[in-house]
Amino acid sequence: MEWMAWTLPTALFFGAIALLLAGMTFYELRVPCTERRGFLPIATTRGDRLFIGLLGSAYLHLLVIGVTDWNIWVASTLSLVWLLAVMRWG
Repeated sequence: MEWMAWTLPTALFFGAIALLLAGMTFYELRVPCTERRGFLPIATTRGDRLFIGLLGSAYLHLLVIGVTDWNIWVASTLSLVWLLAVMRWG
């Protein structure tokens, strides 16, 4: 049986996602939110926007890596900007 090789960047990535989810859960328990409309075509809660932002960031990252020859840090920066935009104005 083969095991997945957890490199430091992989562990940090999944650790950051886990911390983000834990932080959002704590924040939701302390300050419940209501649905609102932003530039997304649906009414969303913070959790919805987080999910949409993470999913969009993953696809954007893969698109930039697959279609361009840009540095991986450019793809990561664009993905982070997208996530922050969705969380703030989505």
